[in-house]
Amino acid sequence: MATGPSHAHSHFGDLSSRTSSRLFLSLGITLAFVAVEALAGLWANSLALLSDAGHNLTDAVALGLSWYAVQLSARPAHAGKTFGYHRAGILVALFNSTTLAVIALGIFYEAYHRFLSPPPVQAGVLIAVGTVAFLVNAGTAWLVREGSEHDLNLRSAFLHLMGDVFSTIGAVLAGVIIAFTDMNWLDPLASLLIGMLILWNAWVILRDVLDILLEATPRDVDMDGVIADLLNVSGVRGVHDLHVWSITQSMRALSAHILTDNISISGGAAIQRAIQERIGRRYGIAHVTLQLECTGCEPDRLYCDLNGMNHACEEGDGGVEKPPGAGPGCA
Repeated sequence: MATGPSHAHSHFGDLSSRTSSRLFLSLGITLAFVAVEALAGLWANSLALLSDAGHNLTDAVALGLSWYAVQLSARPAHAGKTFGYHRAGILVALFNSTTLAVIALGIFYEAYHRFLSPPPVQAGVLIAVGTVAFLVNAGTAWLVREGSEHDLNLRSAFLHLMGDVFSTIGAVLAGVIIAFTDMNWLDPLASLLIGMLILWNAWVILRDVLDILLEATPRDVDMDGVIADLLNVSGVRGVHDLHVWSITQSMRALSAHILTDNISISGGAAIQRAIQERIGRRYGIAHVTLQLECTGCEPDRLYCDLNGMNHACEEGDGGVEKPPGAGPGCA
């Protein structure tokens, strides 16, 4: 049985509600543990615990912002925002990656000073609190894991939490070794490794965010393959002004001018359906906008140079005379 728009909207709403609930629960758990871990870090004089508490605090901020972005992205599109609020999550991911980098730099600075003069560390407290932190972080990471592979907003929150999972393992291992060897310099070493992990996670998120904001072609989309697939559709004679970009990590769009013979409207609609089906199936691009043009409108550029569009419209399309009624295109 076919599913209509109302069914799809209901499914999206249910998924958004479940995601929002998991994020809110994770936020509450994380905030409660931040207070406990910070107090334990001060008592044990452990930079590893204090740095992990600071990272957990950024986790709480990340979870709060991610929760708000999920609420915002569920709002419908309107005349002022025709794509809706889907990129709210991208802006949150940008903020999350920035806070991760700032926290990492702060940890590096403090670890350097503690390497010069390592203070005594209460290994027992470090082990106990680190173990509890691992359980809390692993639990909250599991709560937000669903959907994170396809949503950069959720992914940024998930990486915040997974960074804590690995950092608490490092803190516990440092505590165990310190308990038997009194090698207190292992505490700032663990913090240094935590900071490197946090910084790497920040870069991974930031790279993907910048690609989306710059409307870069998705990394797993082979443009040569896209062009070949378009040209292999029956009735397609050429393609130009081709653009592929991401609205969010999982929402991709394509626009192109498709050159055809001088065919009927129904024939053109059949070509559009064939292109949409092929592009959607092979590249996960659901939002496809096509402009059909008849032969005689052949410009000489595959990728439109938007900087030169006005000049191109004044000079004509590469010296090719355009038929009456043909709008301005890209040279």
